[in-house]
Order: sequence, then structure tokens, then C-alpha cells
Amino acid sequence: MGFLEALLNWLRSLFFKQEMELSLIGLQNAGKTSLVNVVATGGYSEDMIPTVGFNMRKVTKGNVTIKLWDLGGQPRFRTMWERYCRAVSAIVYVVDAADPDNLNISKSELHDLLSKPSLSGIPLLVLGNKIDKPGALSKQALTNQMGLESIADREVCCFMISCKNSTNIDSVIDWLVKHSKSTS
Repeated sequence: MGFLEALLNWLRSLFFKQEMELSLIGLQNAGKTSLVNVVATGGYSEDMIPTVGFNMRKVTKGNVTIKLWDLGGQPRFRTMWERYCRAVSAIVYVVDAADPDNLNISKSELHDLLSKPSLSGIPLLVLGNKIDKPGALSKQALTNQMGLESIADREVCCFMISCKNSTNIDSVIDWLVKHSKSTS
């Protein structure tokens, strides 16, 4: 049955492509651009330049093409978030899990964004980044401090990651691929 299954998967990949569009948002210095680079190239760079406005990058994983909108996290760019989150396959919210000083602001920005009617029902993936740093929050602590249990109008998933060490990046990609849309 292994050969037949492989043949069927190959035939499916010829005729059915899967596409998804994602918006990566979060406060400045959370690691959004680092995540894009790790997903796209497998490489990490210590000296990332902050995103001004937004960047778009397409990444192909198997037969899934992911269009990633990497949106700037500085206060002046946060008003753009809603516009780039409409009609996406999922919203990916990146949080610096080792920066407790900005958690309340991050929580407030996330919940404000999710209150927008145009974003109702869009799945949310919260990534607690920088777990390689001392003092980084646990998954449960991040879930509690970000108020993720109170979000009821959409699917919510949370992973703790390290872009620097590529920790849990495969799990993130698997989750994203499962949320892609088939097109023929």
C-alpha cells in the first residue's frame, strides 16, 4: 500500500496546490522577521533590521505556498494590522516571551485587533518567541498573561518557539500547512 499511497500523493500534488496567506503581527522586536527568515531559509541572523511598514515573502513547503505579510510592530504601524489581516488563512501573533515589560501592551493590542468584526473567525496562532532566553515565560504563563482562554470566536493555538535555535518551528509549519486552502 506504500507505493500506491505515494503515487496518489504525487498525483494530488500535480493537480492540487494549496495556498495560504498569513499576517505576522506583534510588537516591535518580537521576532517576526526572524521567523520569516527561519521558515524561508532555515537560517537565523542576530542583526535583523526592524521592519518599517511591511514586507511580503512567499515560501513554498511541499505543495503549499505561503504568502507571509511581515508587518511592522512599532506603534505607528499597528493601525495597518487590521487591513492586512482580513481574509487571511490565519493570524500569527508573535510575542517576545522573555520581555515581561511589554506583555500588557501586547495583550491589549492583540485583543483590540481581534475585536474588529472584519477579522471574526480567522484562526489565531500565538507564538511565544525567544524561549532560549533566561526568564522566558512558560506556555501556560504566556497563555494566562495574554488572556488567550477568553478568546472564544475563533480557533486559538499557542506554541513556544525560538527562532534562534529553530525550536518548534516544524510544529508551527505543520499547523500552518493544516490551515491552508486547497485550490486547483
